[in-house]
Amino acid sequence: MSRLDSRGLPLSTTSDLAAERYRHGVDLLLSAWPGAAEALEEAIAADPDFALAHAARARLHAIRSEPTKAQARIAAAGEIVARRGTERERSHVEILRLAINGHSAQALERALAHADTWPRDVLILSLPLGAFGLFAFSGMADHDRARVDLCERHARHFDADDWWFLTYRGWAHAENGNVSHGRALTQRGFDLRRNNANAAHALSHAMYEGGAHEDAERLIAEWLPGYDRSGTLQGHIAWHAALGALERSDPEHALAIYADYIQPSVTAGMPVNVVSDTASFLWRLKAYGHDVPAGLWDDAAAYSRGYFQKAGFAFADVHMALIAAATGEKAAVEERVKALTSLTEAGALAAGPVVPAICRAALAFAEENYAACARILEPVAAEVVRIGGSGAQREMMEDMLLLALMRSGEAAKARALLDRRLHRRPSLRDARWHGMLAA
Repeated sequence: MSRLDSRGLPLSTTSDLAAERYRHGVDLLLSAWPGAAEALEEAIAADPDFALAHAARARLHAIRSEPTKAQARIAAAGEIVARRGTERERSHVEILRLAINGHSAQALERALAHADTWPRDVLILSLPLGAFGLFAFSGMADHDRARVDLCERHARHFDADDWWFLTYRGWAHAENGNVSHGRALTQRGFDLRRNNANAAHALSHAMYEGGAHEDAERLIAEWLPGYDRSGTLQGHIAWHAALGALERSDPEHALAIYADYIQPSVTAGMPVNVVSDTASFLWRLKAYGHDVPAGLWDDAAAYSRGYFQKAGFAFADVHMALIAAATGEKAAVEERVKALTSLTEAGALAAGPVVPAICRAALAFAEENYAACARILEPVAAEVVRIGGSGAQREMMEDMLLLALMRSGEAAKARALLDRRLHRRPSLRDARWHGMLAA
């Protein structure tokens, strides 16, 4: 009898236990839920020649920024699948090998072709999707639209109650501006599987984009205590609640959330989340007129020194520059800008010149040279989307431009930007700023 994965695709394993543990492990992986590593190790123990279990374990290592372990695991999967695997499994392993070894453009191309043939191979279909997926980090200006198109192209292949597909389809629509539809899809996915950090995260995004900040805070407050501290998204989901508190001008509550869930010493988050969440929260705290307690920037800087030292990962680059600018490490920002500019000129930075521009603007803002910050950011504002991440994460760059315009006397430009934002997404903070400009 053929052994199948959770979406009905055949698996090359001789063990029923290995197949069951693999199905469970992949579902935990796709829901960012603790226990995935253990389940996949059990699958491998039951059948050491189970290539896809090794490949999924490699994917988990990559998510945790453990490249050496990820490369070793995917190499083992490649050796096994070459002698014992189907065409789909060989393609599956090769795509993960490309992604893990940094060949993102090739991995994206192969993943899209793979999905056309095997759309229900969800571990591969998941790679282009999400805020940190291959589309988001491709440097594309239209990656939000690309995710929607990919989901809609393959929607007919998924059941109406497929919790994973509902989550990612809903997130894609919400990020691309169809917020009410995206929220409804994501809500259904969340209701079907509440032990799913990706769904809680996606739903909080949809609420945020729709201006439903109280709904998002309530969701997170009710859901987060049931998510183990070892969960990789716990700190980032709490970050959304902290932003909600800042939106309500409640810095004390925001800082309490930061202390309990987000700061580097307490979170089990992925390094890219820890660096970006700490940097963007502390920047917002100060930019919105509140004091940053002593030591918090230094703690973020100390953590960041262990990661992303080499320029070229656009999303990380701008947050690393932000931390360096905030802690007075001007030379570090300038060195990163120099490296990014060289990569851009060589055509080796997919996101292009917007990346060094944001880094330069962050330094100008930190030095309170608001006119220079606005002068740098304004021409590239429409290109910020190329750095990837979510709309909520990138909003900080727009806030930087807005505040720079306000503080450098460009009231008309600031008012026009606020008008566009309020039309797109209701915001208490934007409404307050608009009132200040109108006074």
